[in-house]
Amino acid sequence: MKEESVFYQKFSLCPMVTPPLKVDPHLLSDGDNEIYPLSPGKNTLLSLTLWSLRHSHLGSEKKTLPCPFHEQLGHLKEQLGQHLFALLQVQKKNYRQEKKRAAKELFRALKDPSVVIMSDWLKIRGTLKSWTKLWCVLKPGVLLIYKSPKVDHWVGTILLSTCKLIERPSKKDGFCFKLYHPLDQSIWAVKGPKGENVGSITQPLPSSHLIFRAVSELDGRCWMDALELALSCSSLYKLTSKAGRDGEQSSSSASSNLHPSPLTEHELAQAEGRWLHSILVMETDRYSDKSEVEVHEESDNVANENGHRLSEESDMDQSDDLSPALKATSYVEQSQEEIVEAGEAAQTEAVSEENKGLMWTLLKQLRPGMDLSKVVLPTFILEPRSFLDKLSDNYYHANLLSEAVKEKDAYSRLKKILRWYMSGFYKKPKGLKKPYNPVLGETFRCCWHHPETNSCTFYIAEQVSHHPPISAFYVCNKKDGFCINGSILAKSKFYGNSLSAILDGKAKLVFLTRDEEYVITMPYANCKGILYGTMTLELGGKIAISCVKTKCVAELEFKLKPFLGTMGQVNQISGKICHGEEVLATVDGHWDREVYLTECISGQREVLWNPSPEMRKQRLKRRVVQLEQQGQFESERLWRHVTSAILRQDQNRATQEKFLLEEAQRKEARERGGRLWCPRLFTLDSITNEWVYKYTE
Repeated sequence: MKEESVFYQKFSLCPMVTPPLKVDPHLLSDGDNEIYPLSPGKNTLLSLTLWSLRHSHLGSEKKTLPCPFHEQLGHLKEQLGQHLFALLQVQKKNYRQEKKRAAKELFRALKDPSVVIMSDWLKIRGTLKSWTKLWCVLKPGVLLIYKSPKVDHWVGTILLSTCKLIERPSKKDGFCFKLYHPLDQSIWAVKGPKGENVGSITQPLPSSHLIFRAVSELDGRCWMDALELALSCSSLYKLTSKAGRDGEQSSSSASSNLHPSPLTEHELAQAEGRWLHSILVMETDRYSDKSEVEVHEESDNVANENGHRLSEESDMDQSDDLSPALKATSYVEQSQEEIVEAGEAAQTEAVSEENKGLMWTLLKQLRPGMDLSKVVLPTFILEPRSFLDKLSDNYYHANLLSEAVKEKDAYSRLKKILRWYMSGFYKKPKGLKKPYNPVLGETFRCCWHHPETNSCTFYIAEQVSHHPPISAFYVCNKKDGFCINGSILAKSKFYGNSLSAILDGKAKLVFLTRDEEYVITMPYANCKGILYGTMTLELGGKIAISCVKTKCVAELEFKLKPFLGTMGQVNQISGKICHGEEVLATVDGHWDREVYLTECISGQREVLWNPSPEMRKQRLKRRVVQLEQQGQFESERLWRHVTSAILRQDQNRATQEKFLLEEAQRKEARERGGRLWCPRLFTLDSITNEWVYKYTE
């Protein structure tokens, strides 16, 4: 009875009306004769809870426990809930840490050159149905493709997480298998293992699948098995990265002494972010058969409704930070452009009375034969755009180059190239206008979408030197199989009543699928009538388009109007197309109007080029970078105040803004001292002494 009273005082929280029910302290039985042992600690809590849950469904027939026991049971349930919640938090923490550890190990495996599942030469079929032998390196989740075992010659990266693998029957020797996307989407990564933006130049490869050929069936089976393993690793990595992100979002405070993570949250987020952005984001690389336009148009349909907008990763973004890497460059279609009519009238300008004084003041400082590169010109003769922008006028009909690549014989290809070359001259400003001299480090970029091939031609230029003024540019459309690299040294000479702007330099047009290189030169611009007569702008000089491999050459001469010439002698050209020493055809006409080609053998005469209204409607739409996304040294943003003043015809304001830019450049040159300027996008080849785009490979 005394022990019973002690038991009552220990567990009772309210006065007892009836004696407490005697319960066996070791066994507790329910109506189904199931027995739950009661023992101290968590087993007791669990047993009492289970007993309570079972008897809560017995209705009026169940035996109830006294009030003190019910209250004690509720307290035990609360403690059990807290205990289970703590256990769940610990399990979540361990789960997240384990997934982070797996993600870290896989991330290291992908970056570690020693972690390779398999590597060997394989033949890969291109879009032109021809085979290319490439070095393939299989890692967990990705297949890296190189031109050679040297890792510097990266071609592209295939994301195995998006691929299916099947064997492909073949009539030829060897063993074929195919990696493909089941929804016919791109299988290429946007960047290489070292952050490369553009792969090495080979023949174009398909975007949604690749067909491989191994030397023997044994080698092919080995590749199939290895790819199955790599595909499994890819699935594991996707689950790992997803779980890691989900875990971070649901993380809460738990005991910190349970298996601390070897990687901090910030480090893991940066590592996963950079890798997922460069590898797991479904985009095409610069080499891929699938152009950037296709990829970004697909993403535009899902992510935004801007229409006519392209996105590409910025060519200038070399940062490893996560935030800049996630930003994309937006291209928007350019507004209406001005194209004047052909003829001499559009190339003449009468100087107004208020500007004649400025002209005479300027001419007093000049001497015949003097170089004008260091002379500050008045703003009323300026065309409101940069010289880097003006160089892009040659690519509004870049679709002609896409057609030239497909021509079967060298003569037909050269005719198409010559036709494209003539298409760059009929767009000209009204009157006598000169574009801005680019400042050192200035850049300009734009692109043209090809509706017929659903590809895109990209153009980027940089002012790599100021004295002497050298502009380097790079153009590419790797889906259609061509690229152009070149540089221009702009020279100006004063001859008394005339001056000439000489474009000293050359461009190299390469047909990637044919391994043909065409060297192209440019005419000079001549302005006459400075002291007396009407100021008129013309093109003059001899140019050539030559290919060493095919031995085909096109030569043209841009003729200046004779002193006593007629209107029909304005803007005349003449030339020929040769194969070695043999003349195949002659060319004549006007560079801003019709150009005719006459076959030497057959005597057949045809229109090589005619900038008719129908042809002008076929001009590709140029797309430029949005102003808010341009860098400080991109042309439109850099010269925007000068351009705005010129368009408002506020010459004083334009002169002031132009002076501020020139003075800032002089100040920067003084601060730089004797240190050489290092361009961001181009490098000088020490062997050929030519400026080459850094990221072509």
